[in-house]
Amino acid sequence: MQAGKTYYFDKDITVNDGDTLLMQSGVTLIAVGDGTKDKAPQITVHGTFISLGTKEKPNYITVQNAATYHTEANSAKYDNVFKGSWGGILASPAPVTTAKPNPKGGDVIIKWTHIEFAGAASYGNDASIYKDGDARYTIYFANIEKDFILEDSWVFGSADDGIRTVGGKISIMRNTFELCGKAGGECFNMKSGTVGDLAYNMLIGSATNALKASNSGATTIQCNVNMYNNTMTNCGFRQTKTGRGGSINYEQGARGLIYNNLISNCRFGLRVTTDADQVNIKYNNQYYYGSTSGILAQFLASDGVAKAQSADIKSATAKDKNPLFFSYNADQYDFTANPGPITASLMPAYITTVGTSNFGLQTGSPGRNKAKTDFTPMAAVKTTGNFGAIITPPGSDIGAYQTDGSGNQH
Repeated sequence: MQAGKTYYFDKDITVNDGDTLLMQSGVTLIAVGDGTKDKAPQITVHGTFISLGTKEKPNYITVQNAATYHTEANSAKYDNVFKGSWGGILASPAPVTTAKPNPKGGDVIIKWTHIEFAGAASYGNDASIYKDGDARYTIYFANIEKDFILEDSWVFGSADDGIRTVGGKISIMRNTFELCGKAGGECFNMKSGTVGDLAYNMLIGSATNALKASNSGATTIQCNVNMYNNTMTNCGFRQTKTGRGGSINYEQGARGLIYNNLISNCRFGLRVTTDADQVNIKYNNQYYYGSTSGILAQFLASDGVAKAQSADIKSATAKDKNPLFFSYNADQYDFTANPGPITASLMPAYITTVGTSNFGLQTGSPGRNKAKTDFTPMAAVKTTGNFGAIITPPGSDIGAYQTDGSGNQH
């Protein structure tokens, strides 16, 4: 897809095994659909998919009425945001056939790209992944041998999980996730076989967790993911199941490093379940902020086994140790009156979207210069050159935005 051009699709796009679909910079790809059974196309990737937007010329994978949907979201009208107007991106090896007995699949590499309003219900789409009627994910990646790189991009408005991986080498750096999941769903949900790093992501207004790691899925490789220097706020309040939903969740044999994350007004803080790989989970230097006593009581989820660590920063009382975001008032919403679960209709846009807010830390913030930097990213992906990952190492400030200008660039 050539630089600067606009393309439309009203039927599934399929990238065949061995082929590559490349979006050059400044491309807009528009799904023509309304989310109904025969009008919800998806991008099926059995080969390699690459979107190479740039900061100056980002790419868009969106819908016909995107401007209207964004206007509605900015006024806290979310019907079109969560309805799923198209199917999303599904990347996995092609089915085995006599003609192709050993399909390899390929990589998914996405940089500086807006991906919006996906999640249409599945009707006969990939029955091994979705049951009929299930909401599809904005991105589904399942190739244990290949790379999934997502950098400096935006995932906005999904009916269920924004992204789900079942296997793959990942590098998820400096992205922004907004309004993922209507009444359930994570921004990023990782299953067995997922290995790599997630850092400098801004995650706001998810239905359930911002980030979830689980070794469910029964692949041959353990889920092993590092989560560091992420900022997450106002997450977990739409999940209707008891005890679910908040910020970071490790369960069912998952392992990894968890450092330097800023968790502000999330319904639950760090949750490590008894069946997670506790021996191989290391965590410290989290910054927990809460505007209410109820949020403070769940900084460490009560149905998990995570404990306070030596370098954690926590509100001792409601509104204590305000993170001092540059241009966002963390206390403007009444979480006492709305402790969750609550419907999206009760959540104003300022607690579900970034908008014009700046979540960098002002001078005097308790999170400045309090991060752990003496560890190394896993750097699991193998792709190099123009298509390779740009992995930002741990930064000295807690959260996704760094005083030196590194970290999240949005």
